[in-house]
Amino acid sequence: MNELFQRVVSQLQAVWGKWTIVQKGIFIGVIVVAIAGMIALGSLSGSSPWVPLFSQPITDQADLERIRARLDQENVESSVSADGVLMVADNATARRMRAILTREDLIPSGTDPWQLFDIDRWTQTDFERNVNLRRAITRQLQDHILSLDEIDAVSVILEIPEQELFTEDQKAITASIIITAKPGSDIAEDRKKIEGIEKLVQFAVAGLKPENITITDRTGRVLNDFANLAEFDRLELTRRELEIIRSRERQYRTEIQRALSAIYTPSRFVVTNINVDMDMGKRTEKTEEFFPIEIKPDNPRTPFDDSEVTMSVTRSVRTFDENYEGSGFNPEGPPGQEGQMPPGYKDMEGLVGTYNRNEQQVNNEINRREIYEEKSPEVRRISVSVALDGTWTRVFDDRGNLQIENNQVVREYTPVPADELARAKELIEAAVGFNRDRGDTVTVQHIQFDRTQQFIEEDAQFLRRQQVQQMVLYILIGVAILLVSFIVFRLVSREIERRRRLREEELARQHQAMREAALRSAEEEGTEVEMSVEERARMELQENAVNMAREHPEDVAQLIRTWLREE
Repeated sequence: MNELFQRVVSQLQAVWGKWTIVQKGIFIGVIVVAIAGMIALGSLSGSSPWVPLFSQPITDQADLERIRARLDQENVESSVSADGVLMVADNATARRMRAILTREDLIPSGTDPWQLFDIDRWTQTDFERNVNLRRAITRQLQDHILSLDEIDAVSVILEIPEQELFTEDQKAITASIIITAKPGSDIAEDRKKIEGIEKLVQFAVAGLKPENITITDRTGRVLNDFANLAEFDRLELTRRELEIIRSRERQYRTEIQRALSAIYTPSRFVVTNINVDMDMGKRTEKTEEFFPIEIKPDNPRTPFDDSEVTMSVTRSVRTFDENYEGSGFNPEGPPGQEGQMPPGYKDMEGLVGTYNRNEQQVNNEINRREIYEEKSPEVRRISVSVALDGTWTRVFDDRGNLQIENNQVVREYTPVPADELARAKELIEAAVGFNRDRGDTVTVQHIQFDRTQQFIEEDAQFLRRQQVQQMVLYILIGVAILLVSFIVFRLVSREIERRRRLREEELARQHQAMREAALRSAEEEGTEVEMSVEERARMELQENAVNMAREHPEDVAQLIRTWLREE
């Protein structure tokens, strides 16, 4: 291995010695460029893929904390670089969060979200700046509208004309927007959402008026033509008002059914009609009330009202007394001239007069209440009609059986009494909030319902049940007869078997007695009698049985009981 290495080194030295200085310089340059490329590639591959949220660093720590808190609410990861630039994961996230922060006024002061103005060139003209401005506004509007939850795609075209010298020659700024709603969204039919998009575009472009904004969908239908939507709005308002009325009618119907279901079965009553007349207009009422002042409240423990009230309370009293006594003042003419007083009054000169004037002003306070009520909507009148059915009872005979005529159960109908109808009417009035002054009407009538189909089904079910009961009864009787017959047959068979066995036993005893008698007679005569093998075996079994019965009487008795039980 060392020899191979030495050989390679010697060859490289020989080659290096043959190269000229230029060749050696080129080789060293290639090596340096390769090493630099590898270092650059490693640094690029190891760098973070994150992109800046704003091109400028955020110097205010409070603004940075608010923005990062909002990013955390959207589950967006963020980091701050060494120079203070806020970084997010990718460009799509940066655009979305930039739109959200702009909408919520969280953009720090001095931060420009438009990236088209980050590069400034010495050769850039005013036309290029205007084009870049329009592109920036257009792109920002698209990102802003796309950040809405119900927008899937959007296309924005802004037409910003050049500034003219005279105002009458100035062309208006126009905006054309095509939106694509997400599946299941109702933004195309919701006027408030379309108005929100229109205001968003209007306030984003300086000088843009609402009449110069056109918002359409992919089919070309204009969505912000609110003037032509007035009829649609009127129909929509009417539909909503009818829906409110139907909802109130359903509520009253449910309350009536709940009140009557506690007393009657659901099949005995029908709410035939509920009509709620409602005033959908918006009305404001001002009511001023004057009422007495309560001095002593009512004691709830007493059965009578012991409260004390007064109509008013004295707030202030002013008294004025004026008294005068004297002759008064008679004007005279100029000196040396006779006065103009009539002769009749001249005779009354020197008389003394008296004048008295008394006044008293009392200011009283009373209770006053001002009530402001805004009524919309308001129930003007309620009309309810309910039909109540009587009861049907089945007729039984003297033996307690149902009476049946022509395969139908006989029934009797009992109508609803008048006092019961009155009580049912009171329940319904309480359920709907009856107000006589408002003109409400509640009608409860006794009507006999048509229950023909119900009775046919009940009678058919009753007849089927009767047939099944009769069939079961007949089957039980047949089974009982078979069981009794089997028991009688078993008893008769056992009796016949018992008698046959007794007869055989009697014959066997007779034969045994005859054999024993013959044996005894033969023994008495001294005659040798030969016994067969069977007779000897029988004799031995008999002797063993007798001996066992003597030695173990209880076991033998149990054995005999078992035999008798088996028989």
